[in-house]
Amino acid sequence: MSVFAKASASRSRTLKSVIGGIAVVSVSAIVLAGCASTPEAEENGGDTAARDLTLKIGTALPISGNLAFLGPPEIAGVGLAAKEINEADLGIQIEVTYGDSGDTDNKAYATEVPRLLSEGVSAIIGAASSGTSKQFIDDVTGAGVIQFSPANTSADFTTWDDNGLYWRTAPSDVLQGEVLGNLIAADGNETLGIIYLNDSYGTGLTEFTTEAFEGAGGEVVAAESYNTGDTSFDAQISTVLAADPDAIALVAFEETKTIVPGLAGFPTDKLYFVDGNLADYSADFPAGTLTGAQGTLPGLDTATLGTFTDDLQAFVAEAGDAELKDYSYAAESYDAVILLALAALAANSVDGADIAAKLQEVSGGSGDGEKATTFADAAAIILDGGVVDFDGFSGPITFDENGDPTEATIGIYTYNEDNTYSRTAN
Repeated sequence: MSVFAKASASRSRTLKSVIGGIAVVSVSAIVLAGCASTPEAEENGGDTAARDLTLKIGTALPISGNLAFLGPPEIAGVGLAAKEINEADLGIQIEVTYGDSGDTDNKAYATEVPRLLSEGVSAIIGAASSGTSKQFIDDVTGAGVIQFSPANTSADFTTWDDNGLYWRTAPSDVLQGEVLGNLIAADGNETLGIIYLNDSYGTGLTEFTTEAFEGAGGEVVAAESYNTGDTSFDAQISTVLAADPDAIALVAFEETKTIVPGLAGFPTDKLYFVDGNLADYSADFPAGTLTGAQGTLPGLDTATLGTFTDDLQAFVAEAGDAELKDYSYAAESYDAVILLALAALAANSVDGADIAAKLQEVSGGSGDGEKATTFADAAAIILDGGVVDFDGFSGPITFDENGDPTEATIGIYTYNEDNTYSRTAN
């Protein structure tokens, strides 16, 4: 039975570990669970000799809410990484407890995050939404637990007071906004209308897109916001269309399915999407609804990923889940787990602070480590007493001291007649 279907079950090390009952514990218990170090770390003094670690991680990824379409690839990425690490049997085993972040409307995180912390996890993967992550980042990092997002792009996290415990494999919206704004301008558009989600993700990406577009000589003639949970967007659509822009950018999530029909008649090749709504709409809209629309998404193209996507599909099939429709942030989720495991190996500890202290190092961000592109090869370097520089499926990563990746690729995608999308440029 799938992680999305079960209501309660015992936890295991595969994708079939499910969202079970809610456990509520005291704050002191949460802190102790998140910060407990292993006997191995104490006995070996943090050296690089023997390893016998069990790393517990949780996920707060969107099974429900306005980013639920991102849940399957992200959860699969976590599960596949854990499976490969465990099969490698190189001194560390991963136990995953899966949870639902929801969004700021349904607030699933309010019960899920305390449940994950009560399980004694050292790290929580998630959330996908920057606005949702902001709702629990202080609770997680305040408990001495790492929060590691595969998809948060808000620039606010760069300077967040997180005790060095917040990390992400997705680049800041400063980069995506620059790429999107310049793309719209390069397509010959002189005026732009924007409909955006009124949260840290939407406002930040809108700001950086506007800066880039206007810096290239264009003008944003209308920018209308909406709130999570809104179901009608008539006012925003009317205002933007009344400004008669050459192009319209939708900085949105699931609400895109409602907004797009309201833009009927506007040239589809003048619509621009972002990572939050670049999705397969083949089952949602009639053929031709989005033909020629473009969008941006951080990450490498599927051709560069090699067999990774096949491995993901095989993994979800084995778990009894539906075939993945896209792979958004799957690589970033996979790499997050690999990096956590490598940092735990390097620290010879599963304490959150100890792992965090090694994350920049194993990403290659603090020196000249030896390159590796698989967990097994990277782990071997560490176990031999060396320093590793791991390059993953999401790119070189290379963390700075703020937990941000310093290298990233933003892909440009174009929608086909059937409302699926294909990569057309980097």
